[in-house]
Amino acid sequence: MLSTQIKQTIIAQIKVQRSQYDSDKKHALVLGINNAQYSRIKNGELERVIAEAKWITLARVLNVTLNKSRAWQTVETETFRYITMQLQACQSRSVSAIFCDIAGIGKTHTAKVYAQNNRGAVYIDCSQVKSKQKLVRKIARELGVAYTGRYADIYEDLVFYIRSTPNILIILDEAGDLQYDAFLELKALWNATEYSCGWYMMGADGLKQKITRQKDLKKVGFTEIFDRYGNDYKKITPEGNDALKEFNMQQVAQVAKANKSNISAMQMYAKSKGSLRKVRVEIEKQQLQSA
Repeated sequence: MLSTQIKQTIIAQIKVQRSQYDSDKKHALVLGINNAQYSRIKNGELERVIAEAKWITLARVLNVTLNKSRAWQTVETETFRYITMQLQACQSRSVSAIFCDIAGIGKTHTAKVYAQNNRGAVYIDCSQVKSKQKLVRKIARELGVAYTGRYADIYEDLVFYIRSTPNILIILDEAGDLQYDAFLELKALWNATEYSCGWYMMGADGLKQKITRQKDLKKVGFTEIFDRYGNDYKKITPEGNDALKEFNMQQVAQVAKANKSNISAMQMYAKSKGSLRKVRVEIEKQQLQSA
């Protein structure tokens, strides 16, 4: 059973996120609760409104942690600044791009922060919605469009909403995990919403290899997808081992310092091998040891 404090944190986060949506009804749809439940929860009611399992779902959707760990401090690393500028450009101009770079440099964290802080921007973890139906339903849900029922209706409603709403941005993280039918549906969605929506596809080197290989094999759809997403792979890390090491060390030092690591930047780099994801794991281990 969740504590009153955690439920109050969830309510506070609901109020913060509400500004991202046109109405309470749309926000309730995203959260998976009905309008009456939404109103009661937003007004501070904690008991006998929704089941305990639904509170946990709300915590997941709103990125509220259930433990007492210290909040993670976001740092404007070089990766953070670059991807943020890319996302701003795609959203404001309704254009598309692909970002392919090594793992652990902060792509996912940056995209999530951007989506949380910018109205009309939604973050999709494609590794969790690999098929076309799951992908489209997830995009619809995040935008506050009805996502249950007949798939054809959901698709048409989603296209109508995107074409009718300015400055939508859809961020597709881990896009290399998508199944072939999902890639084809992305092409169809792009065609149906051309100049009405920004798209930003992200992944590690595997995404680039997948698209390039399928293009070379003349697989239907991949040449068109690459064209629609800018005919280019964006990246931030420099070429060459020495330059890459310097880049990673700088980011590790920035993140470790902001999050109060108790070891030196050099030690943290050695432990993490330059991965900011591993930096977070190491810092959380330090916090547990000092608790």
